Amino acid sequence: MKELLDKKNIIQKEEKAVLVGLVHKLQTEEQVTEYLNELAFLAETAGAKAVKRFAQKLPHPDSRTFVGKGKLEEIKNYIEGRDINIVIFDDELSGSQITNIEKVLEVKTIDRSDLILDIFARRAKTAQAKTQVELAQYQYLMPRLRGMWKHLERLGGGIGTRGPGETEIETDRRIVREKIALLRKRLSEIDKQASTQRKDRGEFIRVALVGYTNVGKSTIMNLLAKSEVFAENKLFATLDTTTRKVVFETTPFLLSDTVGFIRKLPHHLVESFKSTLDEVREADILLHVADTSHVQYEDQIGVVNKTLQELNVIDKPVITIFNKMDQYEKNTFDPWLEEEVRSEILVDLKERWENQLQGNCVFISATERTNIEELRNTILNKVKELYAIRYPYRTGFL
Repeated sequence: MKELLDKKNIIQKEEKAVLVGLVHKLQTEEQVTEYLNELAFLAETAGAKAVKRFAQKLPHPDSRTFVGKGKLEEIKNYIEGRDINIVIFDDELSGSQITNIEKVLEVKTIDRSDLILDIFARRAKTAQAKTQVELAQYQYLMPRLRGMWKHLERLGGGIGTRGPGETEIETDRRIVREKIALLRKRLSEIDKQASTQRKDRGEFIRVALVGYTNVGKSTIMNLLAKSEVFAENKLFATLDTTTRKVVFETTPFLLSDTVGFIRKLPHHLVESFKSTLDEVREADILLHVADTSHVQYEDQIGVVNKTLQELNVIDKPVITIFNKMDQYEKNTFDPWLEEEVRSEILVDLKERWENQLQGNCVFISATERTNIEELRNTILNKVKELYAIRYPYRTGFL
């Protein structure tokens, strides 16, 4: 049954891709440009190279081809005679839309959700992450069976594989439903083990790193925990939650690195990764890491806050870490800008966020190790504060 998911071979190494976005009443031209930038980075993470972008303006997506017949012909004319292997749409497509588009373009067509699922499938290392991704893939596949495949390979032949009067598509759906049920059961067992492990961690304050993907969470984890967590300048470099015991001065606490959030994250992934996100739910303190050098970093902060709201964890103490300040200064300041003006701009930036976040923020560069001591002290003070509230009669950790 696993072959079912491998059939499409979503992205092959060094494939050339065309990206397609839609400007409509809920998405401005500027937003679509930013979304396509991110889609290009996703494609690169998966091993493809985006060579061309198309953006169509419509009041709402076309029910048959998403972008309309005229735009599809324009994309087809571009593809012809060029070595284009794949077309990636920034929004979710239905099975029938994929079929209609592929009929015209005659190249493999996927959407953002499919691409993210493919990256997750490649990055999953532990049994838990692999099961979570496989479950999300089947949930994504289920409503698209009719449009995407006329026939799926069976689990096995012979008696009992097909009910009386069932059509082929009904059998396919039954197979996928059974697989989803099996994966949910397996994930439930893994979750129980993970939950037991979390309970066995003792009476430590728990701190979790959260943030948009590729903002530097794993690099900060390595700095604070002096551990070797995989860190890479690609989206979703970390899938599996890593937890380390950290001691600042004489105060111990548990620090977890979690999967990064992203715009338009497929809801199947959010549902499947509930157990990974339990680390966020069960944390006492959240360290919200933001990439200050990114032009849309405020929007990214908003995406993370919205996701935290959906997880019902918005009431936890949050320390916002504005990372990559060295890169922010490079991007913002001209070489000939006076030092006094630079200082004023930085002071204004810091004062604005300090006022907005009531002082619960730190400005650092993890790669340059700038202001790490202030970050450590800020975390330490918050951890001590929580120990004093939770265990007022214990002095060992304070």
